[in-house]
Amino acid sequence: MKNAFAWSVRREIWEHRSVWIVPLAVAALVLVAFLLGMSQITGHFAAGGFKTLPPEKQQLVVVMPYGLTASVILVAALLAGVFYCLDALHGERRDRSILFWKSMPVSDRTAVLSKAILPVAVIPAIALGVAIVTQAILLGMATVMLKANGIDPAVMYDRLPIFAMTVSLIYGVAVHALWFAPLYALMLMVSAMARRPFLWIVIPVIVVQVLEKIAFGTSHIGAFLKYRVMGAMTEAFAPNAMRDPITSLSQLEPARFFSTPGLWLGLLAAAAFLFVAIRLRRSREPL
Repeated sequence: MKNAFAWSVRREIWEHRSVWIVPLAVAALVLVAFLLGMSQITGHFAAGGFKTLPPEKQQLVVVMPYGLTASVILVAALLAGVFYCLDALHGERRDRSILFWKSMPVSDRTAVLSKAILPVAVIPAIALGVAIVTQAILLGMATVMLKANGIDPAVMYDRLPIFAMTVSLIYGVAVHALWFAPLYALMLMVSAMARRPFLWIVIPVIVVQVLEKIAFGTSHIGAFLKYRVMGAMTEAFAPNAMRDPITSLSQLEPARFFSTPGLWLGLLAAAAFLFVAIRLRRSREPL
């Protein structure tokens, strides 16, 4: 069972190369963009105005490029996970490969769970590794550029909380993976059920909000959807983490996150969606 699951996960990675190509491609574009704009970054230090800024503003100037780099890579990985889930079970019916895989000694449960583990664990882990390496490269580029302009890099390092940023990044990736688990599971279920998974996700979301607004004049569904998308930030971090880069471990609130009902109800919903997806795969035929 363990070997079958491990090989199933490897197969998903081999067949869906976008799960690692997308983060790498975005990281390359980010590095090119920062390389082109590196003179502006070092200009903050060379102009002499940096030392006149308050300490918190100095830290913001230094940290912002690294936080932005990680955010862009992780958002791209999130989108890759969304499109993967929408196509994972639908794609094998479309290309009729489901006939081959059902002839193999791999259960529907193993097949579905191996697909579910990619957006919840594998893709976030890949994106995390790419983000950390990209930040390290960016730090090296900035160090070289500062030295080339006759500026001591210690000015930058003094305001760069590398340990806190790295821990916060790992923590942020983990809490978002758990928080988004029900959304990924829902998309997998729809992928096994519908001929047009994307439309079956998008159209009902729009229609139910419009109907609620017309019938009751309220926006409870929209508020719930917003909470399901943004809730990881509001529940797992201090309020100021939504506005500025995270520079201190005091901005992390794991106790509040792991005690919020939204997390555990979401994981229960994810289990239910995956159960339905497994049952659907057993009865589905090629398109």
